[in-house]
Amino acid sequence: MRDPLFDLFDKVFDREMKKPDRSGWDTTNINGQTREEAGENNSGSGGSGGSGGGPGAGKNGGGREPKKKGIRLPKLPGKGALIALVAVLLYGTVGSCYYVLDEDNYAVVTTLGSPQAISQAGLHFKLPVIQRVTKVSKVIKGMPIGYIPETDQTISEEAIMITKDFNFVNTDFYLEYMVSDPVKYLFASADPESTLKMLAQSYIRDTVGIYNVDDVITTGKAVIQSEIKEKLTNRMIAEDIGLSVVNLTIQDAFPPTDEVLNAFKNVENAKQGKETAVNNANKDRNEKIPQAEAQCDKILKAAEAEKQARINEAEGQAARFEQMYAEYEKYPLITRQRMFYEAMEEVLPDLKVYVTDGGTQTLLPLDSFSAPAAAQDQGAAAPAGQ
Repeated sequence: MRDPLFDLFDKVFDREMKKPDRSGWDTTNINGQTREEAGENNSGSGGSGGSGGGPGAGKNGGGREPKKKGIRLPKLPGKGALIALVAVLLYGTVGSCYYVLDEDNYAVVTTLGSPQAISQAGLHFKLPVIQRVTKVSKVIKGMPIGYIPETDQTISEEAIMITKDFNFVNTDFYLEYMVSDPVKYLFASADPESTLKMLAQSYIRDTVGIYNVDDVITTGKAVIQSEIKEKLTNRMIAEDIGLSVVNLTIQDAFPPTDEVLNAFKNVENAKQGKETAVNNANKDRNEKIPQAEAQCDKILKAAEAEKQARINEAEGQAARFEQMYAEYEKYPLITRQRMFYEAMEEVLPDLKVYVTDGGTQTLLPLDSFSAPAAAQDQGAAAPAGQ
């Protein structure tokens, strides 16, 4: 952008040059006379010579003397032009004494060939002639490898690579980097971006060449780009040219022909179908296994409870038998009679007694007499209720 002070200087200079005699040359002769004054003197001399009619008049052609050739001197600019020139020089000197640095840039100040990096934003001062300031951007920059971002066109020389299984594949990468040391960025390499790009292409081809084409196109992208980033980062540290790698991603990877691309798409769809089936089976397994484990645990707990109940019952019966045996040793007869009566109390209530006369034809069951009586009582109560 042109400085307004230079425009002012141009206007003043043009105005001074548009004045009379703007040819820039003085018209005075060696006698200090202008052209007009010399003409008047020559006219007067010619008239007097003619009236006198002397020999001098005839010799000089009517009394006119020959014109003497003058010396032309350059005309100096006016006062306004000088003031404008001084103002421009003063402005240029003052303007080169300071510089303003923002947050997105470094400043490399070179003093007689010795560089120094400045990263603090704000107003800084410098010596006009001795020091020179070069600004370097801090922001993260991107570098496409294998394609042109504006047109999305593939660069075959950069994108086509060969894999471990001797297949060709088009691979597009996007490299993000930033300046880590502005002094080394300016002076350690003539073209650090080109160096970074060549190293990146070298490690990309080297890494892609140790993987199969399926891994490059489908499942191995994350591993590949992580490995390339690690190698390139270590190499840039070793080169020490002021650049550092921020990130490296695979933008796209596909076979060079449509037929192969369709085949890989079919393979990818089959793999996705396989993964879907496996995930559904795992889901079903995860749902049924806890149910089976819960049911198994329930059965085990029920069996454990049954086991404990039977053990307790057996232990109780054994303890009762031991107590009974101890009583039997003390009083055998009484104990036998008590055991007999207890057994009869358990057996006789469910026992039916039949009385016969010795034959099989006259069988008389002796049921409980309380049952007919109860039936009669119920039959009598039914009409009364109606």
